[in-house]
Amino acid sequence: MSKDYYTILGVQKSAGNEEIKKAFRKLAHKYHPDKNGGDPEKFKEISEAYSILSNEKRRAEYDSYGQVFNEGGFSAQGGPASGWDFSGSGFNAQDFANIDFSDIFGDIFGGARSRVRRGRDISIDIELTLREAIFGGEKHVLITKVSGCDTCSGSGARADTEMLTCTACNGKGTIHESKRSLLGTFTTQRVCGECRGKGTVPKEKCSTCKGQGVYRREEDINITIPANVNDGEMIRMSGMGEAVPGGVPGDLYIKLHVKSDSRFRREGHNIVTNLTVKLTDAMLGKDYSVPSFDGDLSVKVPSGVTPGEMLRVRGKGAPRGGGQRGDLLIKVNVTLPQKLSRKAKKLVEELQNEGI
Repeated sequence: MSKDYYTILGVQKSAGNEEIKKAFRKLAHKYHPDKNGGDPEKFKEISEAYSILSNEKRRAEYDSYGQVFNEGGFSAQGGPASGWDFSGSGFNAQDFANIDFSDIFGDIFGGARSRVRRGRDISIDIELTLREAIFGGEKHVLITKVSGCDTCSGSGARADTEMLTCTACNGKGTIHESKRSLLGTFTTQRVCGECRGKGTVPKEKCSTCKGQGVYRREEDINITIPANVNDGEMIRMSGMGEAVPGGVPGDLYIKLHVKSDSRFRREGHNIVTNLTVKLTDAMLGKDYSVPSFDGDLSVKVPSGVTPGEMLRVRGKGAPRGGGQRGDLLIKVNVTLPQKLSRKAKKLVEELQNEGI
């Protein structure tokens, strides 16, 4: 009885090549005998199904007649005539010539495609004043990390030295390795660790990095602080982490800590400060000098101002985009005299008699 290859792979008869390949990849990873929980018999069955459905000619024969007629060893029922003998006597490698195992089993056997190495991510903490947090700016920090060699520009070679063919990979930049599995022998490749994929090595190595192209050193980092950052925020600087030979650097993460300011606090895009005035000035009004991030400002305290009242100076707050800024809010506190002279007491009594 003919096997239903579509059911085996869990796809419809209308499935395209990519859908079939995706289904096979998923099942093959699940049942591969080299993995924990693998099932050799199930794996052979889905491999058989894929070998038919992934081949245009065989699939057409199977769809029309429920069997294939090629020389690959399959019987009229669609299965292999000689059986699935993985010791080598019955297995016909031609039946799987169209399967890209390097793509499907890359994570099992190491993969044929080289992967770019990436350096380690690192993080630092920096402290900001409230002014820096509000308006932004530049910060310079000195950190110790693995960085690209500035002597040889990361090449690992001494200046003007002769470049030789790498003997480890014979100048190919990659090393091929063969691994045996139940499906036979698979050849994979990896980037050569000696030349890091370049195919050549320097005759004389850089004396600073000893031919590695990287080394641990102190580096002055310039950090741009954007406006309106908050305590605990993170800034990511791509490629400013640690370097790695033959790869790309990691990232640098900066955690911001904003110091409190005894004079100011933020409320959205407004900046709030306190102003303490005398009772008589609150009653009669007076000009006061008020601190701001733009320097001291002369502010008119109007007569009759009440404790806790907010005075507003427009455009002296935090940046809000488009060249606009929030406002400076001045909270007025009124001090009361602790002790009155006879004359002052008499004047207050007169005010009291007038209903003030």
